[in-house]
Amino acid sequence: MDLQDLSFAVDGGIATITLNRPAEANALNLRMAQDLHTVATHCDSNPAIRAVILTATGKMFCAGGDVVSFAAAGDGVNELMRNMTTYLHAAIARFQRMNAPLVVAVNGTAAGAGLSIMLTGDVVIAASSAKFTMAYTGIGVSPDGSSSFFLPRIVGMLKAKEMMLLNPRYDAAQALALGLVTEVVADEEVLPRAQAIARKLAEGPTQAYGSLKRLLLDSFHSGLETQMEYETRGIANLARDTHDAREGINAFAEKRAPRFQGR
Repeated sequence: MDLQDLSFAVDGGIATITLNRPAEANALNLRMAQDLHTVATHCDSNPAIRAVILTATGKMFCAGGDVVSFAAAGDGVNELMRNMTTYLHAAIARFQRMNAPLVVAVNGTAAGAGLSIMLTGDVVIAASSAKFTMAYTGIGVSPDGSSSFFLPRIVGMLKAKEMMLLNPRYDAAQALALGLVTEVVADEEVLPRAQAIARKLAEGPTQAYGSLKRLLLDSFHSGLETQMEYETRGIANLARDTHDAREGINAFAEKRAPRFQGR
């Protein structure tokens, strides 16, 4: 893959995506959005990938959009933002509906688009020194990156409005209390902890993980009976079509640990 503003590696069924613009606080520009779409599509398409880690280099996770590039675009900023969000939103959709769980390792401040991207993680590990803020209205724009979808579902509508209108800054402990992150660890333990979780997930029933991710996503707009029908189809199809469901059922009956293969 021809990547410029992030790095990508796969080892032992675990893909690691690393935002790599540390001199610019890993701010999201058009090329990084394109790179995210490229790697997200690969992770969604490659059945050998059974867990994905998203992290960043340097002291910040992502400071948001690359405001310098917005200013430089002048009258073309409308087209630039349309292009950026097209790639970013397509990447987020891939991450949300792929089978492999997404573990986000927040090594530093997550602001604006950085916070939006963080909220898409299935598991979010944050450094104890990390800070969090929405920031969009601070430069006179409204949120993107799916945050208007996920944030009110995580913190409630009134809190989401507060975060988006007033841009309060939260430390890691406050973010944990709000449910923005799964776990807070010492700064030096962020990536090792994310890797440990990814290894555990990569040994699990990957097809079942994908089914439950899509069930949860669809539950936001399905009625009760529709959602239960999705549940019926999901569990029945997994039992019929996947090695891991048969292995899990047989292992339980035989009183042994299952050996999942992600298929």
